[in-house]
Amino acid sequence: MAMSSIRSAFARALLAPKPRGACRYAAVAAAGETQPERVAAEMVRYALGGAAHRSSPEEAMRILEQGASNLQGGGEGSAEAVGLLMLAMSTLLYRSGKRHDAMEKLKATQQVAPSTAFRVAAWEALMGLHMEAGQEISSSVSPDDSVDLSIKDDDNKWSDQDHLKFRVNTIKGLIALLNGETESATQLFTDGCFDFCAGRKNQTENAFFSFGEYLHCVGDFPMATQVYERVLEAVRVEDTSGNLLAAGNMVPEEVSLGATCSYGQLLSHSGKFGEAEDYLTRALQKAEEQFGANHPKVGIVLTCVARMYKLKAKFEGSSSIMVQEGLYRKALEVLKAPAINSEGASKQMDWRDIISLARGEYAELLLIQSNRKAEGERMKEWAEDAWRNRRLTLAQALEFAEPSKPTVVVDTRIGRVV
Repeated sequence: MAMSSIRSAFARALLAPKPRGACRYAAVAAAGETQPERVAAEMVRYALGGAAHRSSPEEAMRILEQGASNLQGGGEGSAEAVGLLMLAMSTLLYRSGKRHDAMEKLKATQQVAPSTAFRVAAWEALMGLHMEAGQEISSSVSPDDSVDLSIKDDDNKWSDQDHLKFRVNTIKGLIALLNGETESATQLFTDGCFDFCAGRKNQTENAFFSFGEYLHCVGDFPMATQVYERVLEAVRVEDTSGNLLAAGNMVPEEVSLGATCSYGQLLSHSGKFGEAEDYLTRALQKAEEQFGANHPKVGIVLTCVARMYKLKAKFEGSSSIMVQEGLYRKALEVLKAPAINSEGASKQMDWRDIISLARGEYAELLLIQSNRKAEGERMKEWAEDAWRNRRLTLAQALEFAEPSKPTVVVDTRIGRVV
């Protein structure tokens, strides 16, 4: 479908009056419909909020596991309650640095999911962790792939529900972008979104955020601006504490951080450096508050801040070499980048996209300093060898494109260059 049709449909949706008390998902209201679900919701908020800060992750996990044990087979709403607790367990495992265990928990959640909404939420989070791990995924992947549907009595398919279809297609579209399949991404971000946008029922900010990144990547800056701003407004004014049908790196806090950082990148790509610095500073503060000063997400945002200063210096004809170098050094330190003289570029490594990009940018700074060219050449060679992006070469990624041209966007949710 033509890009003009996408723009028209979303423009109508974005300009339409916002619904009051918007319902995110049909099943999220479940968190308050039955006693088991209300109990589970409180346990989730406590374990991922209060307990996570006041006690150990192990203690928070015991709370969730005990809740699931107590609520199992407890009558109406118990299956939904256990599903909520399992999603929360996967998030806690992810936040504790146990990505593989989080993925296994999400697979188990898919198998016992009491509805398609739960199954899609678990699948969405699982795909997010696969993407973060840099694993190969086909854009034809589906929430039904690893589930025996013959034992399910759910009459509603996700593909028959606009809001779930939109969630699934935007994840598949994000995978297509990572695979360098821009045409497939366009089709996926288009298919099934129009009816959903017109009514905007069960709105999910995560799906809209992914769509904003797609528009940003393909150079539609005006439309990307509208989508990012709408997402940021929603996470600012709406209570996302009831949004429990999300997990891992797709939870509302990750969406808020990601949208803030991506909007900052868009502003810098548009030459609005004062506003860009403001939003990227907010993103840095969010990352430090949510994850701690030495978490890789902080290194990802620092890389975006450094890139903003690079573009600002280029646009203004000024120099900020010392500032940029300090930011790249700190980002690479936090990301635990392997040494240049190691064989890390050819091995599996976390945050490969971001480390390669940061090292490529850092190398450019060194290459313009006559006494550091040799160091710059070694760093450039390492970055080029490590770069795996299928949509753009490292050289293209380092060159900021004009609006309407393909560009790269750093997605803090999955720690990838899209």
